[in-house]
Amino acid sequence: MTQSAAVGDYRVLIVDDDFRVGQLHADMVNEIPGFQALEPVQDPRTVPKLVTSLQPDLVLLDLYLPHVSGIELLREIEVDSIMISAATEPANVAAALQAGALAFIIKPFGAKTLAAKLKGWARYRRQLAAATDLDQQSVDRLYRTLQGIDDAPAAANAAPTEQAVMACVKASSEPLSVAEVAEAVGVARATAQRYLASLVASEMLDLKLGYGTRGRPEHRYLAR
Repeated sequence: MTQSAAVGDYRVLIVDDDFRVGQLHADMVNEIPGFQALEPVQDPRTVPKLVTSLQPDLVLLDLYLPHVSGIELLREIEVDSIMISAATEPANVAAALQAGALAFIIKPFGAKTLAAKLKGWARYRRQLAAATDLDQQSVDRLYRTLQGIDDAPAAANAAPTEQAVMACVKASSEPLSVAEVAEAVGVARATAQRYLASLVASEMLDLKLGYGTRGRPEHRYLAR
């Protein structure tokens, strides 16, 4: 049985016609901090309605399913999805990616492999949430993050501007807005936003929702 989700957990729906495999993957998901598995689904025909009613953050979807294929489901559901399958033929991988899968995990896989993929996906989601506008460098980073490649530089090796942005946030006793960081560091707002998003994606800063002087919600940043 899956446990009740903690506040803030990413909710994962697992679709596999083999109950034992589905429960095994659910147990793996529940061992990853920040993730919660919903009850595994065996009948793929129920998935579209379940996605609408349960609104999972992520779907782990088997490729070969009875009645309807995982590829068909990928095209139908509008939610982040990762394909899982023992079918390793290039055509299957290509079809899954073309249909919208964010990643492809080959069965059988261990808990470490799944954790790496899910944590990479979570960083990708945080990176998107922290961004307002994306330049090419930011888009490229999104793709690398999904692949589990953490290319964010360590603070000691960071560019001078990134070091200044990090130091500015760390020195503040209160969460700062993009405009406040930009003014304090002496850079354009877009530049400050780019570095702040990168630092959040690399988990060196935290992002929270605050309110500006006009009462409108805005992103504010604080050091971990």
